[in-house]
Amino acid sequence: MNQTYTFYVQGMHCQACVSLIESELSELPYVTKVKTSLGELKVQVVGEFGSQKSEQIMVNLNNVLKPHGYTLSLTASSQKVGWTDFYWALPLALMIFALFIILQKLGVVNLVNIEDINYGAAIIIGLVASVSTCMAVVGGLVLSMSANFSKSGNKIKPQLFFHLGRLLSFFILGGVIGIVGASFQFSKFGMLFLGVIVGLVMVILGLNLMDIFPRMKKIQFILPNFFGQSVLRLKNLNHTFTPFFVGVATFFLPCGFTQSMQVFALTTGSFLDGGMLMFMFALGTLPVLALISFSSFKVTDKSWTGIFFKTVGLLVIFFGMFNIVNSLTGAGLINPFFNF
Repeated sequence: MNQTYTFYVQGMHCQACVSLIESELSELPYVTKVKTSLGELKVQVVGEFGSQKSEQIMVNLNNVLKPHGYTLSLTASSQKVGWTDFYWALPLALMIFALFIILQKLGVVNLVNIEDINYGAAIIIGLVASVSTCMAVVGGLVLSMSANFSKSGNKIKPQLFFHLGRLLSFFILGGVIGIVGASFQFSKFGMLFLGVIVGLVMVILGLNLMDIFPRMKKIQFILPNFFGQSVLRLKNLNHTFTPFFVGVATFFLPCGFTQSMQVFALTTGSFLDGGMLMFMFALGTLPVLALISFSSFKVTDKSWTGIFFKTVGLLVIFFGMFNIVNSLTGAGLINPFFNF
C-alpha cells in the first residue's frame, strides 16, 4: 500500500536541483512518485515503505541525496543566511570581478555587452556555471554513468563519450540557434529586451546561489522540468553510445546559465558564431566536470561551501547588473556609467 511522506530540503537553488532530486529518488525501487517544490523547499515522496517510520525513511533518502549536496529533514528549519560568509565572499568577488574588468580593458573578454560578447567571456561564464548548483544535475549524470559503466570495468571510455557529445552538441545546436537568429532583425529595442532578460536571469541565479531570499526561488526563467527529467532518464539506457547522447541532451537541461548563453547565440545570426559561442561556454564547464568524472571532487563536500557559493552568487549578480546597465546605455535610455 502506497504511503505519502513530505520532507523539507536543504541545498536547493534552482530547477536543475528539482530535476536531480526527483530523478534520484524516483529510481529507488520502493518509490512510485516524487514531487518537489522549489518555492517551498519541500519534496513529497509516495511509495511502499512497509512498517518503516518517517525517521528511517528520511535516513534512507538522505543516503541517496547527500552525495549531491541535499539534505532532508522532517521539519522546516529556519533559514540560515550565513551573513558572516560575506566577510570573505564580498572582497573575493570584488577582486575577481576587478580582474575581469582588467581583462576586458585589455580586450581579452567582453563580459557585459550582449551585442559584442566574445569567446573569452563565454569560457569565463562557463567556468562560473560549472561550480554553481545549476551544473549539479550534469555532475549527477556524470557520477551515475561512472557507477553504471564501472561495473563492467569500463571507466574511461564512457566519460570521454559524454564530454565529446556535450562539446559537439553545444557547437552544432548553438549554430542552429544562430541561424534561427539570422531570420530576425533585432532592433535596438529588441537588443535592449534580450539584454535586460539575460541580466535579470543572472541576477536571480546569483540571489538563489547565495540563499538569502528563499522566496526568489519561485522566480525561474527556465525550460519546464519535463526537459530535465527526460534528459536524466537517458542515463538508464544501457548502450555503448548512451554517454554520448546524454552529453548531447545536456544542451536542454534547465540551467539558467546555459539558457542565457543560448540567448547570446541567438543574437549572433550566424551558424559559426553561435556554434563557437556555445562551444566555448561548454569548454569553460569542462575542467570541473572532468574533475567530477575522474575523481571524487565535490564542491558540496567542503567546509567553505557557504563562502564559495556566496562569492559565485555575487559575481553572477555583478555580471547581470552590468549587462542590464550596458543594455540601457546601448539603447540610449541612460548615460554611460562606466567607460568600458
